Amino acid sequence: MFTILGADGNEYGPASLAQVRAWMNAGRANLDTRAKLPGETEWRRLGDIPEFNGETSASLPPTLDGSAPAASTPVASEHREPELADRLTRLKAVSLDTLIGIVIASPGALILGEAFLEAVVAMVRGQDLDFSEIEPGRLLIGFAVLGLATFALQLVQIYLVSTRGQTLGKRFLGIRIVRASDGSNPGFARAWLLRALVPGIIGMLPTIGSVFTIVNYGFIFRADRRCLHDLLADTRVVKVNPKKL
Repeated sequence: MFTILGADGNEYGPASLAQVRAWMNAGRANLDTRAKLPGETEWRRLGDIPEFNGETSASLPPTLDGSAPAASTPVASEHREPELADRLTRLKAVSLDTLIGIVIASPGALILGEAFLEAVVAMVRGQDLDFSEIEPGRLLIGFAVLGLATFALQLVQIYLVSTRGQTLGKRFLGIRIVRASDGSNPGFARAWLLRALVPGIIGMLPTIGSVFTIVNYGFIFRADRRCLHDLLADTRVVKVNPKKL
């Protein structure tokens, strides 16, 4: 069984040898297409895998119409560079994720009422929180609803960004995070830990956090549009290719 890396950065499979050959016949994969076997972590060219080693168009099974297979067409090869996501779309994706977070937090915030606003102001100003005048029952229910909703959304976002390289906002706007080095899915460690969590922690540090955040997002004006967190995680953000295997 094989897992294939498409030009859109998505992984396809597990696929049998016959299925991969069918993709090659259809011109959707070729000997330069990246693939890996179960248990492997490194991507290899199909042409470097023993089952395909030395194959040419002539050695592949004929297509249904009897024509020669287009094995040299690099449709699914990683060498077909995906288009970088533009800066405005990335900003819209972040804004959409923020809006989704606000909507999810709204029920808990409404239960807390003015206490929620006071809590936000106190945290921004670095002041101590004082809820002594709030009914304990409403306070407990409000923070429980707020916390559970926020936690659930966070789990969904972590799952999506780890498995698809997309948050809800990025998915809606048709962009995704990929490894800068090979275009593959960055996974949990890079897409979440290195790209989101570590920069987020640094950004909360007194004084240096503000400077880091400004520099971090300022890097998007580089030619490769990679923020500092992208360089840290070896990622970039690209448009999703509508063509799929």
